[in-house]
Amino acid sequence: MSHRPIYMDCHATTPVDERVMAAMLPFFTEQFGNPASVGHEYGWEAQAAVQQSREILAKAIAATPEEIVFTSGASEANNLAIKGIAEAYGNKGRHLITVATEHNAILDPCRYLQTRGFDVTYLPVEADGLIDLGELLMAFRPDTILVSVMTANNETGVLQPISEIGAICRAHHVLFHTDAAQAIGKVPLNVDAMNVDLMSLTAHKIYGPKGIGALYVRRSNPMVQLAPQMHGGGQERGMRSGTLYTPQIVGFAKSVELGLAEMDAETQRLVQLRDRLWQRLQPLGSVYLNGHASRRLPGNLNISIAGVDGQALRKALQPTVAVSSGSACSSAKSTPSYVLKALGRSDELAFASIRFGIGRFNTEAEVDRVAEATIEAITTLRQATRAPSHAA
Repeated sequence: MSHRPIYMDCHATTPVDERVMAAMLPFFTEQFGNPASVGHEYGWEAQAAVQQSREILAKAIAATPEEIVFTSGASEANNLAIKGIAEAYGNKGRHLITVATEHNAILDPCRYLQTRGFDVTYLPVEADGLIDLGELLMAFRPDTILVSVMTANNETGVLQPISEIGAICRAHHVLFHTDAAQAIGKVPLNVDAMNVDLMSLTAHKIYGPKGIGALYVRRSNPMVQLAPQMHGGGQERGMRSGTLYTPQIVGFAKSVELGLAEMDAETQRLVQLRDRLWQRLQPLGSVYLNGHASRRLPGNLNISIAGVDGQALRKALQPTVAVSSGSACSSAKSTPSYVLKALGRSDELAFASIRFGIGRFNTEAEVDRVAEATIEAITTLRQATRAPSHAA
């Protein structure tokens, strides 16, 4: 009988919660109508389901339903925000500000805009992964049109001071976007309290389906203009054309609803599991926590281990635990994590990193098994490194 590894890569993706799946199923086979086809009952059913889902998502971030634009995921939402603002406000200014540790779904659109004549300032971070608000203040220019800072980092789990950043942007009359893909359903979000004008969301990080996300676009104080990046049928008030995927939208809303309802208890449980794992690993020595010790997602533990080869360690762990070295979008690359390098880690430590993403279905017993396997693997690899060579 084969046993699958313990899954601890919940920042890459999560399994769909059975309660989410149950909510989605009727919209595949029974209530399968097109929400834009409103001349009959099938379309009305789908339209009502989409509207209810839009209301749930809006309430989760203290927005209005009309401010939710459905997309295929957070990457598309980020592209729509970055490129959409650049096109809509390019006549007012051509300077954007972001952070060196952002997800590539932010960095790559910014680099693309640089080829189109825009200027981008990439703010550095401190050793704990947080930006220096003073450096942000100094980065503003008269032609700055957008600041984009992610709420929670996908590798280190570090939570940026979004409300403070948003307040600074407000004072400078500059639009503020945040990628909250890793944060929705895990930490409280309020677009007004956070002074956010655009917010990217996704479902598959919170036990919802892949292939569905959303972009919050503020409609008042200020009213944000956005140039669409996908044209066609004019859905989503012309900002994102394409037939709405009703089952995915329903699943997205259900996953957020569950995340909010269970957030307090789940946060406490995950913090206990994360701290238990970290306490078990620290006696190994020369094991370093990446990112701020407390300002991080409750289930995130990103560490670097001196004296071992990161790839060899992950290979040794594969039969027991499924983990990654960082971003699921770049983990196959043979380069050190640019996020950890930005924190000041050496190439050696950046290569020798592991990101444990503990989630809803992990147990204390699993954490202990993962700790034992990790300790054994690190000890073995260190001994092999120190062993004298007998080669001729």
